[in-house]
Amino acid sequence: MEGLAVKPVIKVAALCGSLRKGSFNHGLLRSAIELSKDSVRGLQIQDIDISPLPMLNTDLEVGGTFPPVVEAFRKRILEADSVLFASPEYNYSVTAPLKNAIDWASRPPNCWADKPAAIVSAGGGFGGGRSQYHLRQIGVYLDLHFINKPEFFLNAFAPPPKFDSDGNLIDPEVKEKLKQVLISLYAFSLRLKNKC
Repeated sequence: MEGLAVKPVIKVAALCGSLRKGSFNHGLLRSAIELSKDSVRGLQIQDIDISPLPMLNTDLEVGGTFPPVVEAFRKRILEADSVLFASPEYNYSVTAPLKNAIDWASRPPNCWADKPAAIVSAGGGFGGGRSQYHLRQIGVYLDLHFINKPEFFLNAFAPPPKFDSDGNLIDPEVKEKLKQVLISLYAFSLRLKNKC
């Protein structure tokens, strides 16, 4: 249509810390992808599977190169404008698969540097909140720049049901909160991009 400004596109790498098939956190990412197509124009969210990554072992770095699966993962992070983490909480912290992925992409040169980021989480009582605080601490060293608000912690087990039996987000109020996170990430990403 003539006269309508085209919104700049922000490419988002989406990583889920849970490898479980019916993961609620993965459900949040699927919903974020749907919202980016319908309600939050300008965001292109790509779900990046971290399950094939080997456990970090610097013996696997040979002649300044990484295993092919790690090289491909690092390339996808480098090409992204920003990052969306879905971070479940295990033992008050981030999950082993997510920390492993973060560490692989942090190997020199650090692929995370200067990228805007947001975190969402679903879980029990605190909704994954403690994992988010640890992830923010990790991000400080990696030069990741997290949005501060809105925060998104979801108690997935409090009524009414938030997810269906396949782990898909079905609660309209929660979808609206997730949408606000995406709007904030988009605006913050543009702001940082324009400062470069």
